Amino acid sequence: MNSVDLMVEEHKYASCMLKVIRNACYTILKGREINYDDFGKMIDFVRSYIDKHHHGKEEKFLFKEMQNHLGKVADNLITHGMLVEHDLGRLYMSELEEALKRVKNGDEESKLDVISNAVGYTQLLTRHIAKEDQVVYNFGAKNLPSEIMDEINQKAEAFEQEAKEKGTQAYYKTMLEELETKYCS
Repeated sequence: MNSVDLMVEEHKYASCMLKVIRNACYTILKGREINYDDFGKMIDFVRSYIDKHHHGKEEKFLFKEMQNHLGKVADNLITHGMLVEHDLGRLYMSELEEALKRVKNGDEESKLDVISNAVGYTQLLTRHIAKEDQVVYNFGAKNLPSEIMDEINQKAEAFEQEAKEKGTQAYYKTMLEELETKYCS
């Protein structure tokens, strides 16, 4: 298994969810009521698939080895770039969740916070994905020793196998297809 290719592939699913989230926000802007169940699914997808599953592989395997073996440039790229953006994405999701609760409890003005946090997340992650696909992954794959890349690939494969046994990929891909049908057709 090539872990970098796998992570690039996972970015395609993440990008599809970003379109779903943006389109769901547009329905709010157009005056439709918020579908709290759907937003709950979007938040779950982001937290479980994008953050825990995908970012988990990046943070535990690739980024860690880049920091350990590629010097200050890699450490700065990861610490002050990628990890900061992962944390900012988590903040957007928690702020989105809080805004949804406020709207549900009658605070109509908080619809602005729903839209701004959700769209802010989509913009952040779109740029983040481009940086990883075009710069970060290539830098790591090109500069890490082959035995370290082999180790990362083995760890990613074991991580994927465990997730497959739990049904993680199938569950979230089905969820994504359902939401795409509803918001992107």
